[in-house]
Amino acid sequence: MPRLAADQYVSQVRMPDDIDQFWESVLAETAKIPLAPEVVHNPLRSYGEIDVYEVFFTSLDRVRIAGWYAVPKERDGLLPGLLQVPGYNMEPPVPKNWARKGYAAFSVAPRGKLRSNRQFNPGYPGLLTYGIVDRNTYSYRGFYMDACRGVEFLLGRDEVDGGRIGVTGHSQGGGLTVSTAALRPEIKAAAAGAPYLCGYMDAIALTDAYPYQEIADYLRMNPGRREQVADTLAYFDGINLAHRITCPVIVSVGLQDSTCPPETGFAMFNAIASPDKRMYAYDGHGHDANNHEHAAVVDEFLAKHLQP
Repeated sequence: MPRLAADQYVSQVRMPDDIDQFWESVLAETAKIPLAPEVVHNPLRSYGEIDVYEVFFTSLDRVRIAGWYAVPKERDGLLPGLLQVPGYNMEPPVPKNWARKGYAAFSVAPRGKLRSNRQFNPGYPGLLTYGIVDRNTYSYRGFYMDACRGVEFLLGRDEVDGGRIGVTGHSQGGGLTVSTAALRPEIKAAAAGAPYLCGYMDAIALTDAYPYQEIADYLRMNPGRREQVADTLAYFDGINLAHRITCPVIVSVGLQDSTCPPETGFAMFNAIASPDKRMYAYDGHGHDANNHEHAAVVDEFLAKHLQP
């Protein structure tokens, strides 16, 4: 496939006719399962003005999911909530930095992460292709719901203003930012960095980097399943979910990103329904997407839409 300019790229992904019905069904199935949150104060990680809690809750398929919750000890009124979603290989950090900025911050560890892998552990590599020939068994069906239930956790906290909840993340976290903003209308602002999980089938033709090469490896071993794989991934592709995003959103890409090709980020951004959206494309940057400078843009954006 010839490489086009990122802002001219049109994805080959096709939207399933029943994609909205599929996700409404998954959301409804998840909603029937009690969240059953367990919140335990962690004095070793708490300090000064920040309280840190270890959290567990129940998600789709009754998988128990972990997370870190950080809040400022001193607060005047309700706090804005912020969901931080992790990259593919990273473990979710304790979100003290966001708590210092005045957020009730929840860093979720979706299934397969270290503290959420007792019931589901396909490994890394492995997660991206687990159950990939069926939309009802694909790993990200539950993974997306784990992030969505993180929003539900924040909505259930007495100290959180349910009308001021945002989501942010980079790489896989950028992709989860897209899917969570698409599937949870309670999200009021979303900041997605170098979004992964967008244009899956495009990406395996545009880059030979992992994690996307997990799919290419799978197809080399199972060449007869290409159509099934493409059909499944279409339901999870951020490009196909972006039409459900109506909140303010910013997206960043590095124009030399060989992990998450910028073409896929542009295709997803173009599909976002919200009129309040902005793309930050950084020339001379790879998968970092100029995060050392763009972080200030994210701070300003989230404060504008979530802080009083």
